[in-house]
Amino acid sequence: MQFIQLYIQGQRVDLFEDESVSITNTLQNVKDIGKVFTSFSQSFTLPASKDNNKIFKHYYNFDIVNGFDARLKVNATIELNYLEFQKGKIKLEGVEMRKNDVYAYKVTFFGNTVELKDLIGEDTLDALVGDSNWIDGFTKEYGNDTIAVGLQNGYDIVNDGVTYDKAIVVPLITHTTRLFFDSATDTADDGNLSPNGNGESAAMNHGVYWKDLKYAIRVHLIIMAIEKTYGLTFSTDFFKTTGNDAYYNLYMWMHRKKGNVEDPNQLPSFTNLVSFGLDTTMTNVTAAGQTFTVVGLTGNNKITSTLTVTPNGTENTVYTVDVIRDGVIQDSFSQTAPNVISETVDVFNGNYQIQLTVREEFTVNSVSWQLTDLQVPESHTFNVASYTIPAVTQFVPTQQLPPIKVLDFLTGIFKLFNLTAFVLDDGTIKVQSLNDFYANPTSNSPFDISRFIDIPQSQVNVALPYREIVFEYKGLGTKLAKQHEQLTTGGVGWGTIEFTGDDKYDGNVYKVVAPFEHMKFERLRNVANNNNTTVQVGWCVDDNDDPYIGDPILFYPIRQVNQDSIRFLRDRPYVNSNSNLDINDYFVPSNSLALSASTSTANINFNQENNEFDITGNFTGTLFQNYYSTYISEIFNSKRRLSVFTAYLPLQILLNYTLADRFVVNNHSYKINSVKTDLKSGKSTIELLNEVS
Repeated sequence: MQFIQLYIQGQRVDLFEDESVSITNTLQNVKDIGKVFTSFSQSFTLPASKDNNKIFKHYYNFDIVNGFDARLKVNATIELNYLEFQKGKIKLEGVEMRKNDVYAYKVTFFGNTVELKDLIGEDTLDALVGDSNWIDGFTKEYGNDTIAVGLQNGYDIVNDGVTYDKAIVVPLITHTTRLFFDSATDTADDGNLSPNGNGESAAMNHGVYWKDLKYAIRVHLIIMAIEKTYGLTFSTDFFKTTGNDAYYNLYMWMHRKKGNVEDPNQLPSFTNLVSFGLDTTMTNVTAAGQTFTVVGLTGNNKITSTLTVTPNGTENTVYTVDVIRDGVIQDSFSQTAPNVISETVDVFNGNYQIQLTVREEFTVNSVSWQLTDLQVPESHTFNVASYTIPAVTQFVPTQQLPPIKVLDFLTGIFKLFNLTAFVLDDGTIKVQSLNDFYANPTSNSPFDISRFIDIPQSQVNVALPYREIVFEYKGLGTKLAKQHEQLTTGGVGWGTIEFTGDDKYDGNVYKVVAPFEHMKFERLRNVANNNNTTVQVGWCVDDNDDPYIGDPILFYPIRQVNQDSIRFLRDRPYVNSNSNLDINDYFVPSNSLALSASTSTANINFNQENNEFDITGNFTGTLFQNYYSTYISEIFNSKRRLSVFTAYLPLQILLNYTLADRFVVNNHSYKINSVKTDLKSGKSTIELLNEVS
C-alpha cells in the first residue's frame, strides 16, 4: 500500500481511506492515433471533513458570500509517499448529501494538457488579440502598390521591436480569375500573364489584377500569437525558426471571404487611442501609452467616469467607441458625426483601452476620459489630442484570417506532422514529432520491470484493430483538386494516402483528417508554343468556376527570381503606362519546399503525388514518409503485438519514467502505450508495444 496525498492550492486534502485513485498516462493510443493533447483525468470523492469543508468553503451552503467558485479549475498536486507524482487541476463537480447533511465532495483531477482545451475553448483565430493585438502588428495596407511589393519581395515586418523575416507575402493564388500565359495574344481582361503589347491601349489591360490577390502570413506567427493570447509557451523542439523548414516556411493564405477582399467602404478601420496623459497622480490609476490600469479596488467599489469623444464636424459618418477591459469589450457607444459621444462608464480593476471603429477617413478633435479618485474626491482627466484615421484599407490579420477554431488549427498542425505534446514542470508545453519523442528517452531508460510483473494476468492483443488507415485533408473542394479526385483510380483525393497492411487482415478503416484545404496548383505553359513557364499558380474556385471559400489553405511560397516576366495590373481598365507593372520576381504557391522534385526534401501531401511544377517526378518527403511511416509500419508489422501486463511498479519507476522511455520484460524491449496506476494499491495495468526490426 502507498500513502496518497492530495493538495489543492497548497492545502492538504483529506481522502477516504477506501477511495481508489487511478491515473492513466497515455501518449498516442494506437487505438486512436488521431489524439494529440492526450493526458489524464480522474474523478473521485473526498470526505466532507472539517478541513475539506474549509477548502471548498462549505459549497453546499449557497447562502455563503464569496464562496468556492466551482466554475474554475484550481491548482492541485498528487503525492505518493510524500513525493510529487502529478501536477494538474482540480474541478469541483458537486456535493453528495445524506440525510440532509453534507457527506462528500465530488471532484475531477485533470492533467495539464487537458487544461489547454479548456483554456482555448471555442475561440477562433480572430480572437488572437494577445498583448495589445500583437498579431495585428503585421497589418499592411491593401492597395495596388503594397500588393505589388508583397508579390515581388514579401515584407519583413518589425513588431514589438523584433524584425520578422518575410512575415507577410503575396502568392500567385487568385480568388476569381484563372491565370494563363499566352505570348501570342493581346486579349484584354483575361488573366493572361504574358506581358505582350506596347503602347497605351486597351490591349495592355491584361495580367493579374491586384484585387485578385490576397496576403498570406507565416504559420509560425499564428503559433506565436496563440502563445501570447493564452499565456502559453511551446518548446522550440518542433516550433523553431531554424532547422525545420517544413514547418517554418509554411504559410496560411488570409482568405476569410470568397472572392474579393472587402473594399474600404465595407471594411472598418480600427485604431487604439494613444498617449494617455494623466493630469495628476491618482491613487488607484496609472497610465502608460495606450493603456491605463486600475488597481486596489475592493468589493463592489468602482470608479464612475465620463468618456467624451468629439469628432471634427464630419457629417453623417457613423463611428463607434469601444471601452475595452482586459481585452474584452465592456461598453460600446455609437454615434453619427458631428454628434458628440458623452457617456458614463463604470471602471473596475483592470487594464483599459479605447478603440475607435469607422468606415471612412475620420478626424477626432479630442477624447476626454474624466475619472473621480476614490481617495480624494477630485476629478482627473485623460486627454488625447486630435488625430485622423486614414481611409486606406488595412489588411488586418484578425479580420482576414480564416475563422477556424484555435484548437482545431493546433490539432491540424499536430496531425500534419504527427506531433506530441506534454507539459513540463516549468509549464512549457514540449512539442515534438513522435519520431523525435521516441528518440529521446530519459537517461534512466530502459526500465527492466520483469520482476514486478504479475505473469498470470498478462495478455497479448492485436496491435492495431484497423485494416486501413487513411490520411487526408478535410478540404478538397477547389476545381483542380476535384478534378484530380475524379481522374484517379478509386477516386482517391489529392494528397491522400490509404495505408493498408495485409489484405487478409480484418478490421475497420481509421481516418486522420487535417482540417485544412489542400489546393492543387498548376504550372503554366505558354499557349503559343506549349513551352513550360516558370510560373505556378493557384485558383480558388469550385467546379462551376465560382469563387470558393473552403477551409484554411496552407502552402509554401517559392520566390522565383529573374524568371519569366509576368504582368501585374495596378488599375483596370487601363489608363496609362502606370496602370501595369512587368515583373520577373514573384512568389508562386507550392505544396513542396522546392519546385523541383529532385531537390524538395519535404511537402505537405500525405501521398507521393506528381510534382505540379515538374510532372516528370513525384514529390519526395511526404508527410506520411517523414512523420508517420516508421510508427505505422511498425504497427502493421506481422510481429507487432500489444501486450497488457499487470505490475506493481516501485516508486523509483513510477516517479521517473516518461512515455518516451522503454520498458523491458524478460529481455524484450517495449514502447509504452499506456500506464494506468491505482495509486493506493500501487497496481498498474500497462499496455506495451514490442519493438520490431
